[in-house]
Amino acid sequence: MANDIVQLRNYNVKKGESSISGLSSGAFMTVQLHLAHSASFAGVGVIAGGPFRCSESFRGAAPLAEDANVQSAEYICMSPLTPQTGPSAPRLAQLAHDTAQAGAIDPLSNLKGDRVYLFTGSRDTVVYSEVVKCTHRFYELLGVASDDILFDDTVPAGHSIVTDNPEDSLLDTNQPPYINQGGFMQSHRILHHIYDGLKAPAPQTSGRLLRFDQTEFFGGEARASMGEFGYAYVPRAVEEGAPARVHVVLHGCKQGYSYVNYVFGRADVTNQAPYGNRYITTTGYNELADSNDIIVLYPQATGADGGGLQNPDGCWDWWGYTSDDPEQPDYYSRDAIQIKALHSMLSRLGG
Repeated sequence: MANDIVQLRNYNVKKGESSISGLSSGAFMTVQLHLAHSASFAGVGVIAGGPFRCSESFRGAAPLAEDANVQSAEYICMSPLTPQTGPSAPRLAQLAHDTAQAGAIDPLSNLKGDRVYLFTGSRDTVVYSEVVKCTHRFYELLGVASDDILFDDTVPAGHSIVTDNPEDSLLDTNQPPYINQGGFMQSHRILHHIYDGLKAPAPQTSGRLLRFDQTEFFGGEARASMGEFGYAYVPRAVEEGAPARVHVVLHGCKQGYSYVNYVFGRADVTNQAPYGNRYITTTGYNELADSNDIIVLYPQATGADGGGLQNPDGCWDWWGYTSDDPEQPDYYSRDAIQIKALHSMLSRLGG
């Protein structure tokens, strides 16, 4: 990766053929971004993520809407006591219809024909499998054909993206950096499900991993909770003008390049976890993208603790922490600050 900080530029990208995948908070955001801009996407990969607007499942969880969303996120959308106390796919599907009817997201008819990959590790103790099963049902209720959905709950994985790297954590681990070894590259399974006829991954990448200035896409606003830099892998053939597609990869909590643990509200820089850019460089996306003319976009969330922003783990916003009005959050809509930034990056690339 070059040390230069560049601006994203336009490439010869095929319209409507972009895709997204993410883990955990990145998976929840994947569903949100998919529905908000469904006209732009052909498929998604959701690893340990719940359905659209899940954190609004139970307004009665607390007197304040902001607290109720957090309670719903933690105890309904991540670790429900029973399947019956988890999120309701029919209710959230209806909420998606209402949101589209109000014009806050793209028409749901765009979802027809999209490919959806859903994964839950059977040893995941962070986001329970029942939640991901609800996401499966949610997409079916929105009209995505069963044949277009691949749902995998058979792997005894913890909360993680799975790789074949011997250096990564044991498969059933449920702790950072949430990258576990399981004998296969999950990123490859995601891309193969979304796109037909992909070539084998390149044994060695030929393109460039770019570091770009993210702040122009969210105006440098602190409430966006996004890092100063984002990253993009661009294959050499794409640099030279070949038709391309874009795949957006959304990391989970504690996985951004700038993640620092907060202790009593202070950044514990001395004991900073050495996760760095592992999600960008070791999860297998770049090698498969290189041989198939796919640009891989790696936007970055960052952590903050204190003041008006409570996001110490650098999660993507799927419960409303970026919203100006907790009573009427907009974190899921086309106007949400993070979704606007992500789609603007995609648009800059040409997708």
